[in-house]
Amino acid sequence: MINISKLYCDQITPGDWLRYGRKGSGERQGEVVPAQASERRPIVVWNITRNCNLRCVHCYNDSGANKSCNEVSTTEAKTVIDDLADFGVPSVLYSGGEPLMRPDLFDLIEHTVGRGLRAVISTNGTLIEPDTARRIKQLGVSYVGISLDGIGPINDTFRGVAGAFERAVRGIRNCQDAGVRVGLRLTLTRRNVQDLEQLFDFFEIEGIERACFYHFVPSGRGGAMADDDLTHAESRDALDRIMAKVKYLKEAGRNTDILTVDNHVDGVYLYLRLLAENSPRAAEVWKLLTWNGGGMYSSGVGIGCIDYNGKVHPDQFWWHHDLGDIRERPFSEIWSDPDEPLLKGLRDRRSHVKGRCRLCKFFNGCGGSLRVRADLALNDCWAPDPACYLTDQEIGLGDLDTPEPAAVEKGSPSPGQ
Repeated sequence: MINISKLYCDQITPGDWLRYGRKGSGERQGEVVPAQASERRPIVVWNITRNCNLRCVHCYNDSGANKSCNEVSTTEAKTVIDDLADFGVPSVLYSGGEPLMRPDLFDLIEHTVGRGLRAVISTNGTLIEPDTARRIKQLGVSYVGISLDGIGPINDTFRGVAGAFERAVRGIRNCQDAGVRVGLRLTLTRRNVQDLEQLFDFFEIEGIERACFYHFVPSGRGGAMADDDLTHAESRDALDRIMAKVKYLKEAGRNTDILTVDNHVDGVYLYLRLLAENSPRAAEVWKLLTWNGGGMYSSGVGIGCIDYNGKVHPDQFWWHHDLGDIRERPFSEIWSDPDEPLLKGLRDRRSHVKGRCRLCKFFNGCGGSLRVRADLALNDCWAPDPACYLTDQEIGLGDLDTPEPAAVEKGSPSPGQ
């Protein structure tokens, strides 16, 4: 994740302790602020069910109504939770499908929180009635992320069900009324990027401070949406508009927590923007980016996934590669396997990435971005990420060069070192 509010506007946001190693930014008593990003245990995305009441066109795992899967039982799930707690993971993100369609979800959340883990729900929001929201609050859920991909009919077209937008908005308001920390999750495509202004207006009207803008990943049903992905120029424009809105909200006295996800090049693009603006924050932002490491400490390190069949993956988009099965080995053992080839490679990316990613002088801040996107698009997880929208000149391969980060502040780390 690239925290635009933190990096561009110097706002303190709740995840800074884990994302940038900064104390006093949301960590709870007993939670250890990692000294290095490489030391982080993974946030575990757990697709706890395949069942879903919507038919989203871009669903990364092809969930829906009456689709078969091999869900773990309640007893099996609690055993997994115990293992995750003993392993020291910071958070379990319950996703689906639609996790609220799993009858024992609240029982699992209660067990999760009882073991000292943060529990997060990723939901389409349409099933959050007032009593549901109150139960979520009572159980101590840390955060509810509600998927919304546009205003009104645009969202409903994405979701494949008429009225999904209004029901999701009711779910957001019910969470707010119950005192639940809630935010939005949005996937940027050509179908909704024109809605960015309206979406930020919606944030202001509804009092929403946190929103995650995901870059498109062509997995699951999303594999049929290649033509809807943003071009490089459209991606740059979207980032420009997001940064402008975050800056406007900061100047208006609003606290925000606006992030982009699944394209770590956004951090480098933001850094280059600060350089162009002669911002004194540029050097500090480079330090934050290199501490985080971008993709280097993401898939296979800081994030992992358990799917609705009990298989473990390096992230929630990499379902075509199984690391193991939680019915056969504990997650902690699977994740710590020193001989698993893909995990070994992801934890030593610099020795594996190819092409312009390998040569990029900003590798320390981007880490080669999202390896699974290269795998899905090019059948080679070490190929350059096709979503990188920086030019050869910008990354140091052209005739005209951009300043090295070390030139901004004496002693700053220089890419490639």
